[in-house]
Amino acid sequence: MTKSTLVGLSTFKSVIISAALLFAAASSPMTVATPATAVRTTGDRMLPAPPPPPRAALPEKKSTVVSPTTTRLLAPALLQAVNQYAGAPGANPNQNTLVLYDSSGQWGWLGEAYGVMAGNLVTHGSKYTLHPAAAYVAGELGGYTGLVYVGSTYDEPLPTALLDDVLATSKPVLWMNDNIWQLAARASNFAGQYGFTPMFFDFSNALAVTYKGVALQRNALAVPTGLLQTAINDPTRAQVLATASNDVGGTINWATRGANLTYIGEIPFSYTGPNDRYLAAVDLIGKVSNPSMPSRKRALVRIEDVSADADPTELRAIADYLYKKHVPFSVAVIPFYKDPNGVYNNGVPVSTHLYQASGVVQALRYMQSRGGTLLMHGYTHQYSNVDNPYSGVTADDFEFYRAHISTNNYVIYDTPVAEDSALWAQGRIASSQQEFAKAGFTVPNIFEPPHYAASAIDYQVFQPAFTARYDRGLYAAGWCPNGACGTGTPDYTRIYGEFYPYLVRDIYGSVVIPEQLGNVELTEFNHNPPRYPADILYSANCNTVIQDGVQSFFFHPYLSISYLKQIVEGLQAMGYTFVPANTVKQG
Repeated sequence: MTKSTLVGLSTFKSVIISAALLFAAASSPMTVATPATAVRTTGDRMLPAPPPPPRAALPEKKSTVVSPTTTRLLAPALLQAVNQYAGAPGANPNQNTLVLYDSSGQWGWLGEAYGVMAGNLVTHGSKYTLHPAAAYVAGELGGYTGLVYVGSTYDEPLPTALLDDVLATSKPVLWMNDNIWQLAARASNFAGQYGFTPMFFDFSNALAVTYKGVALQRNALAVPTGLLQTAINDPTRAQVLATASNDVGGTINWATRGANLTYIGEIPFSYTGPNDRYLAAVDLIGKVSNPSMPSRKRALVRIEDVSADADPTELRAIADYLYKKHVPFSVAVIPFYKDPNGVYNNGVPVSTHLYQASGVVQALRYMQSRGGTLLMHGYTHQYSNVDNPYSGVTADDFEFYRAHISTNNYVIYDTPVAEDSALWAQGRIASSQQEFAKAGFTVPNIFEPPHYAASAIDYQVFQPAFTARYDRGLYAAGWCPNGACGTGTPDYTRIYGEFYPYLVRDIYGSVVIPEQLGNVELTEFNHNPPRYPADILYSANCNTVIQDGVQSFFFHPYLSISYLKQIVEGLQAMGYTFVPANTVKQG
């Protein structure tokens, strides 16, 4: 075969592999880890739901005061100081949100993870404090502008001080899932105050949630956990914000608002996907974190996996089209191409530095002249000379994390690489920076971790080295004990991901530019279905429920440019304006 033919085969496989892994990273993988299992698959990036409640009827007993000596490891003032987190650029400086979560029992780790996900989202609107609900002290809510509570443990004993302060406040409160019955039992007249009543758990097969007139999906795996149904007592005080529809024509109240209290009848962070009811929760969180959230309609496009083996003609054609459509764009550049085992070169190893590929370098400069911004997409986008999990070739494999393919054809996330350390990660970044400089480019200040995966140590290295990441985060349980992120030991058998529909600052301190729509996939891969422009635009329509949402997708240049045109023009027809990633990065 000629060299050009070999390059074509390489890029064709890379687009399939990269597309499958990146979309699976935090979207809708086909397998999931349940509370009863610890199998590490793509599904581990998707959090499970808590165990089902023991019965449909709600408990009638009053709440129990929690002993601070057993639930709080830090004094209240110190706890608050340690667990305060800054908002993202553009967050309302006058807003400060308290995020509380359940922490007791066998599934307490899930409460921490749900709290982290809520906190990450809150940063778009405000700064916040994160800690277990059991650590709440009387009057604490007075120091905040709003409260988000994630009730993931059935009948977790909540402090009466928390219940009393919630009942007394006029500030916005978002309460999710369990233990709303404790609040109702504590109130002198809950229905009179809020206009609705929590009733019972509904276990019907409700797989669709309608919010703002848009039908969102609900994974069938969430059904056993139930939806806590509410009844509207006073329509002048309460309203149903979202409904769930079951497969026999029934309708269930999914989200209810009465006075200043908004209630979601399940955990919206479990079994999430690209068109999921998670998007409704994102919008409702925003109404607490920043009630004056702007209503911008912005979009982003990123050209993916560009390395020394790219086709300069394809890159120039993309730049010309986007320039003609007044669309600024980003280019994810891998500065060192490696095929250490010659997988695509008849067994002969290949290593090509970006500066050695003059045609690609010139094409990248041309892209910059047409509105392109280069970002760093790892150093080699592969690991050593081993399959990780596919071929050891740049753009095929993980760089900062180990993975393999299971016998039933799923991607299994294993652990961080054996030599993982701050020094090792810093070395990869420094080498990549040198490659950009040798090719004559300004070193990028935005980083995209290959396949959206790295260790907690690596993410801490990325944070000071770049002004932003452009990805979906990967997190591990145990990293945020008592809400103090970075003080614990990450448990990589319990990893989870989160995608963002707008700018956030995550628990690693990094500003994260959103990407939530995924990319075009022409074939099924590792149980991830094909994904065409129509699917991406369908997801974009689901995202319209989010105030100030950014519609963000990525595209591989090896594909027909016709797919790119359909998505770009489809988003523009929906009223979205494409802006540079650096613009979104500013808030």
